[in-house]
Amino acid sequence: MDWMKIMSAIFIVVMLVFLWPRAGHMLRESRKGSSSEWLVVVLILFGVAGFVAFLMHGISAKPI
Repeated sequence: MDWMKIMSAIFIVVMLVFLWPRAGHMLRESRKGSSSEWLVVVLILFGVAGFVAFLMHGISAKPI
């Protein structure tokens, strides 16, 4: 490993050490979503996943 990879690994660990407590605080203090809000999130994620699958199928399809 060269010094750049070592420094990158150290930087990632330091970032996690500083950000982990703040992320936990944000999760504890945030409001909880209703079931209708979560349904919208799931539908959007399925839509994006379906669109990506459509694009991947279009790339791999054989031309006529």
